[in-house]
Amino acid sequence: MTDSTGIDPEDSKIITLARSVRARNAVPEGAAVRDETGRTYVAGTVELDSLKLSALQTAVAMAVASGARSLEAAAVVSTAEAPAEADRAAVRDLGGPQTPVLLAGPDGTLKSTTPAGP
Repeated sequence: MTDSTGIDPEDSKIITLARSVRARNAVPEGAAVRDETGRTYVAGTVELDSLKLSALQTAVAMAVASGARSLEAAAVVSTAEAPAEADRAAVRDLGGPQTPVLLAGPDGTLKSTTPAGP
C-alpha cells in the first residue's frame, strides 16, 4: 500500500527518521535502514579525525551490531544526486542486490529509488 505521495508508509517512515537525524545532529546526511524484522536503525554522518563513515554506512553498521540478518530497505537524506556506491555496497552486503535504496532531499521529497546491486 502507498500513501498519497506514492511511497509505501514504511518507506516514508525511514525517510522521516533519516531527515530527523540529519536536522537534529546538523550533519550533511541522515540515514535509516529497516531490517528483516521491521526494526529501524538511524544514523548521521560520522566525521572524526580517525573515522569517516557516511550516514548510510553508519546505519548499516548499527543494524549489524544489533544482530540484523538482512535489510528490507534503506533511506538516505542528502543533497547528493545519487546514492554513493560505497553506500549501496554496504546495503548490498547486508540486504542483497535487490534491497531498495531511497534517496530523498533535505525536505524529505523522494528523488530516487535504486536497488543496492550493481
